Amino acid sequence: METKKNRWLIALAGVGIHISIGSVYAWSVFTSPLQAELGWSLSNVSFTFSLAILFLGLSAAFMGHFVEAKGPRISGLVSTGFFTSGLAIAGFAVQIESLWLLYLGYGVFGGIGLGIGYITPVSTLVKWFPDRRGMATGLAIMGFGFAAMLASPAMEFMIETFSIAMTFYVLAGVYFVVMLLSSLYLEKPPEGYHPEGVDLEDEKTAKQDAVQLTANEAIKTRRFYFLWIMLFINVTCGIAILAVASPMAQEIAGLSAGAAALMVGIMGVFNGGGRLAWATVSDYIGRPNVYTTFFVIQIALFLILPSVTQALLFQAMLFIIVSCYGGGFASIPAYIGDIFGTKQLGAIHGYILTAWAAAGLVGPFISSTVYEATQSYTLTLYIFAGMFVVALLISLLIRVDIKKINREAKNGENSELAMEN
Repeated sequence: METKKNRWLIALAGVGIHISIGSVYAWSVFTSPLQAELGWSLSNVSFTFSLAILFLGLSAAFMGHFVEAKGPRISGLVSTGFFTSGLAIAGFAVQIESLWLLYLGYGVFGGIGLGIGYITPVSTLVKWFPDRRGMATGLAIMGFGFAAMLASPAMEFMIETFSIAMTFYVLAGVYFVVMLLSSLYLEKPPEGYHPEGVDLEDEKTAKQDAVQLTANEAIKTRRFYFLWIMLFINVTCGIAILAVASPMAQEIAGLSAGAAALMVGIMGVFNGGGRLAWATVSDYIGRPNVYTTFFVIQIALFLILPSVTQALLFQAMLFIIVSCYGGGFASIPAYIGDIFGTKQLGAIHGYILTAWAAAGLVGPFISSTVYEATQSYTLTLYIFAGMFVVALLISLLIRVDIKKINREAKNGENSELAMEN
């Protein structure tokens, strides 16, 4: 029950890891310099990022059991080793002008570090904050959303001042220190941990801990696949919008290139802030209600967006969409804890994150393919609205399963009380 660790510093350590690995979203800063200096094509350079996201999803899925078995400190250190060595290898790859070594370093090694580092603090924080699951995980995942805003200007400065290779080396060194210190502070709470002044016997917490399933048991339930599909649709549509936000704003709302670039920067604020805000809200209204709200809002916005030509209104609608995109990431770990328990939350979260890897391929593919065929973003937005209708129906259907497990848990408690009496 007793612990010398401060759970808020544990949360800060989680932010430290996520704000380091989240710099992957600033990859576009390297795109033009790599093309100009080494003559690599845009598709070749962009594939590095796609490879990193692919290995993020794969390593999160396959290393989830490792995180649960070895604990957050060991898995955090493993993430540190893979991610920072990937950056260092990328620097060497640029020096010797080897594209394949860049793929191996940043894409494979870096991607593995990303996946392990992403799930490590999340599963730990859910256990440290049984009273505020959404807020705690939202705080860490917010760091992932905000990371690119902090990293981008620093990367641009170092590339212009030093070189691309040196930028990778410096990043490797800085992130190694941040991730090392963060990982060393992480640990699981002691068995039976009870935050001081918090009543864990109230109705809300009892519902959250109604079941304790292993990852292998969880994937045999239909509610696992309901969660997977909801996250997949939310990420597919969100990541596609992020990929084409600038040209779409210029085409539909008539923004200038400069104004569209500024809008994209502000979208990063809503991506990061939405993660904390929506996840915190989920602690009060429940995860099922938050996801249903996501989908209702986005159905309306995606249907209206093609006809909005007023620049400020168009941008405001995109900001709300991006906040829902980020909020979906941040709320999913707490949702997993609610309906599967925290016994192997890291492993289950890893399996669920394969939806992210799939969405990263499907979303941009849909938007680019439909645009090439129609020379308009209208049909793409309508397709996404239709996908959100499916997600909305699933968000309502999963409630049947949730009510069932809560009812069974309550009946089990009543049976135990009857036997005791």
